Amino acid sequence: MGHEHDEIMRNQGAAGRAALKVSRRDWLGTMVAGAAGVAGAAGAAGVAGAAGAAAGTLFTGASLAAEGAPYVPKGRIKQSVCRWCYGKMSLEELAKTAAEIGYKSIELIGPGDWPVVKKYGLTCAMTTGTGSINSCLNDKKNHPRCIAELKKNIPVAAEAGLPNVIVMSGNRAGIPDDVAIENCVAAIKEVVGLAEEKKVTMCMELLNSKVDHKDYHCDHTAWGVEVAKRVGSPRFKLLYDIYHMQIMEGDLIRTIRSNIQYIGHFHTGGNPGRNEIDETQEINYPAVMKAIAESGFEGYVGQEFIPKRDPVESMRQAFRICDV
Repeated sequence: MGHEHDEIMRNQGAAGRAALKVSRRDWLGTMVAGAAGVAGAAGAAGVAGAAGAAAGTLFTGASLAAEGAPYVPKGRIKQSVCRWCYGKMSLEELAKTAAEIGYKSIELIGPGDWPVVKKYGLTCAMTTGTGSINSCLNDKKNHPRCIAELKKNIPVAAEAGLPNVIVMSGNRAGIPDDVAIENCVAAIKEVVGLAEEKKVTMCMELLNSKVDHKDYHCDHTAWGVEVAKRVGSPRFKLLYDIYHMQIMEGDLIRTIRSNIQYIGHFHTGGNPGRNEIDETQEINYPAVMKAIAESGFEGYVGQEFIPKRDPVESMRQAFRICDV
């Protein structure tokens, strides 16, 4: 995520689409290079070797009635795909493929692209709210800009029937945790009434400050939950990124269960590497998804991993892993 995500989301047509060929960190703030190296096809159920056959079954959709049988989604989890992870595919191709697999949304796209996904029966589960990763709500000097952007973007999202807009805390830059909480709460309260009126939820993303986003402030669930508690509105919640919080905290299922009322959206990604969410990484995604489904969560889970293999097969595999 070098130029800010709000600029990209404002752009229409070719300029906006060209911007999505870079990684999400370029898209939202600072660079994470080289999004999706496609290294040849791997089948949705063929990623586990002989030694890992049992794990491979678990992570590729054990609910298949028989090999080659049509897959019938359970649908307990509404799934979305993050556009930036598939920059080598046209949005048209991505939307068509995602809809065929069973996804309900293509997210992190702007107004110029919403008609394309709508054509395939999809929504945009998360769109722009305000600010860049590095410079946002935790610093009062950013409040005039951020509040103005939210006042513009919330009604636009509402008009399109979209559920969520993304916001960031910003980097610490020496701001103490308690002061940053106060600053975020003050800014959010300026616009939360509008969000309530328009029925759009502002979601502040939890990111890791250890590997990908050095100095980012909202890097622990407890900090974000405190902001949400002080705001005290169902129209401000957290975007709980499972990949990022595995790096910072672990203890994913307990944390999700304890704080589900403050979570409005989820993102995925395999750790380490932020690649496929199968048995090649350390997070037990089927167990995490079961905990989310059992919590009664009604929002979306956005697939935000960078595929190392055939992107369509990885997208299909991830859908089945999370379809618990």
